[in-house]
Amino acid sequence: MSKHHTLIFFSTLSLLVCSTLFGCKKSSVSSERLSQLIVYTYNSFSGEWGSGPEIARLFEVKSGIKVVYTDCGDSVQILSKAILEKNDPYADVVVGLDNNLVQKAQSSGVLEKYKPSDISSLEDGLENQLGGNWILTPYDYSPFAIIWNSSSGVPAPESFEDLTKDIYRKKLILMDARTSTLGVGFEAWVNKVYGDKADDYIKRLQPSILTVAPSWSTGYGMFTRGEAPLVISYTTSEAYHVEYGEGDFRKALEFTDGHILQIEGAGIIKNCKNPDAAKKFIDFLISEEAQNVIPLTQWMYPANKNVKLPECYSKVIKPKILR
Repeated sequence: MSKHHTLIFFSTLSLLVCSTLFGCKKSSVSSERLSQLIVYTYNSFSGEWGSGPEIARLFEVKSGIKVVYTDCGDSVQILSKAILEKNDPYADVVVGLDNNLVQKAQSSGVLEKYKPSDISSLEDGLENQLGGNWILTPYDYSPFAIIWNSSSGVPAPESFEDLTKDIYRKKLILMDARTSTLGVGFEAWVNKVYGDKADDYIKRLQPSILTVAPSWSTGYGMFTRGEAPLVISYTTSEAYHVEYGEGDFRKALEFTDGHILQIEGAGIIKNCKNPDAAKKFIDFLISEEAQNVIPLTQWMYPANKNVKLPECYSKVIKPKILR
């Protein structure tokens, strides 16, 4: 065999060995991976009582694609994890980023723009408040609110200023803005009301704060166990308490200051492994079939305006929304 032919032979053999043993041929996504959709989300969505499991089941029946959730803790942590993996993304979709995180999500460049195939049933204005460029698609929303336990013997505050009074000392549970969108949302609400005096207000509020919890589930759990009579959450949290016979003493309060909305969205991670499945999932998430799951599991308003709300939502306050 000539040196030339020997070189070709061993070069070809080396390529075959390398491809077989080390996978150094041009990478491709396995058929098993294409049959799965990896979703980064938070625990109250993916957990047993959240919307995630039923939406995943319905989507798999419809598409044949299995949804695998990764619980990142809370929405702030979802985005942080996606940013850390930006150069080699593991997940295909994020679920749970909101309008208070959209600017950071956009500047990070981790999300791919995708406009769903049918947006005709989405509530008007939601997408514009999520940046208006379809890096996130809205799937639920609710105004922030303070939830009050009327059986605590503590009177209901009517404003942010009321919360600074001595009677509310160590009576309020908040969430950490470093790990929770409710923490970010509370800060955004205060900023909307107080503007450049927001920092001063937060200082005056400190004596009223019992704790700053790492997540909604932790903080709200403390509230329901009676550790404090006030907690930051959503107006729609009252629907949960009405549904389970607790509406008489756990109530969302309407503040004279006005309220702001949280709008949650789902987005496709740029350069993800399974973009086709990701698009199908986003389309499905805002369909009436999936959105019907939201009210009695996520305890938020569905983004699809064709969904009929359960009776427990008729008791939910409709506060003035600050724009």
